[in-house]
Amino acid sequence: MNKTIFITGASSGLGKATAKIFAAQGWTVIAAMRQPENETELSELDHVHLLKLDLIDSSKIPEIAAKAEAISPVDVVLNNAGYGLMGPFEGTTDEQITQQINTNFLGTMLVTKAFLPYLRGRKAGEIITVTSSTANIPYPFVAVYAATKAALETWTEGMSYELKNLGIAIKTIVPAYMQTSFGSNAQVASHPDYKEMFEHYITAMRADSSTKRDTPESIAKVIYGATLNNSAQLHYTAGELSTEEYHWLKKVGIEEVIETMNHHFFEKEM
Repeated sequence: MNKTIFITGASSGLGKATAKIFAAQGWTVIAAMRQPENETELSELDHVHLLKLDLIDSSKIPEIAAKAEAISPVDVVLNNAGYGLMGPFEGTTDEQITQQINTNFLGTMLVTKAFLPYLRGRKAGEIITVTSSTANIPYPFVAVYAATKAALETWTEGMSYELKNLGIAIKTIVPAYMQTSFGSNAQVASHPDYKEMFEHYITAMRADSSTKRDTPESIAKVIYGATLNNSAQLHYTAGELSTEEYHWLKKVGIEEVIETMNHHFFEKEM
């Protein structure tokens, strides 16, 4: 039987790669994005429907869920939309902090809430949320972003109790940095008293980026595999880097991880 997936943030990167893979497998794909009128690639694919969705405009989310259900009953909700906020926390504006939380965390919860009556009515379905390895391995200057992703991990765990007996599975996909435009699309905060430290960090990150990173296509395959997995597994580390970081954390503990990260990003240069 043909299945349907609803994807937020489907205009680029992981969202678009996932839409392509599911469409290629014969799924009906409902690809939600802020500017569907600008999308020229997914609009040409069979089985793909575009919907306009901006998570900041939360009042429209229930309406979009109803439109998606009218296209085809949704089997999988993929919460993928989000963006990065980088820079010293003291330099972020209140508006930047609020927008980051509203998009990455609150938006995800509200999309899920809008679809739950439909999934519950059918006693079937999956909610899959893309988080980040920064929820486990803290990187400098992305504290708010990492906090939203860590919150989604805990939210997923808590929700698993509520949904278990309703036939609804809930899972997270946990990638590390990928070969996408994520960094270039991030909002960047600044503060003069952190300037030297931040520049050392960016220099080290650029050096790290020269090493091989996971592709969106490889992570999208993990997402597809998660929809085929009927186990009670909650979190799926996705990609080589995320898997390496996870095992490193489990082996040495968070204090040693932070000490090593401090040395890597700052003490070698300063």
